[in-house]
Amino acid sequence: MRDRPPKPPRQERWDRRMETPLAVASLAYLTGYAVRVLGHHDLPQVWLDLCLAVTLASWAVFIADYGVRLRLSGLGPLRFVRTHLLDTVVLLLPLLRPVRMVTIYDRVQRRQEKPRLSLYARVMVYAGLTTTLLGFAGALTVYQYEVDAPGATIRTFGDAVWWACATLATVGYGDVSPVTTGGRVTAVGVMACGLALLGAVTGSFSSWLIQAFTREDEKRPPGESPGA
Repeated sequence: MRDRPPKPPRQERWDRRMETPLAVASLAYLTGYAVRVLGHHDLPQVWLDLCLAVTLASWAVFIADYGVRLRLSGLGPLRFVRTHLLDTVVLLLPLLRPVRMVTIYDRVQRRQEKPRLSLYARVMVYAGLTTTLLGFAGALTVYQYEVDAPGATIRTFGDAVWWACATLATVGYGDVSPVTTGGRVTAVGVMACGLALLGAVTGSFSSWLIQAFTREDEKRPPGESPGA
């Protein structure tokens, strides 16, 4: 796999300048979407329209940022998409847009000369934040599709949260499951992300254990048995 080419100075400055606006846009997107989904039966139409406007405006910020970074990178569109595949997927899939908050947090951590957390701790923190945001967004999306669908088993947001937790944990009890096409497509995405996150956390934890035991073995005097 080819390494991502170094960023031009102008793109570096743009990324630093957009950290706060993108974080605000991500939070606004998630808030507007959540209020619209959870309050679609109770809120007046004017509030639902306002929430829709907030989510669309936030998405417009993501699109504008992506377009500017494409221009500043000096790369062709296809090469930029290949080297920024995750950013492209996050831009296109509504389910993943709140996860932008995690990528912004990662940028801030990388700017520090010595991050406060070790590599393995950062992996665990990022995985935890991603799982929480992805689970909440997935529950909202499935609830939106399933709440009024004939024959649906996901009737409340609590059911959707329970389904999201079981799906992300790759347990899949089957007591509640989506019946609509949109809900099942969302389920496939949540399953794939759950497997990837579980693998990242498990691999990081295993690597940390191996390094910890290796350091203990290196400190042990020659000839001393592990149980001594």
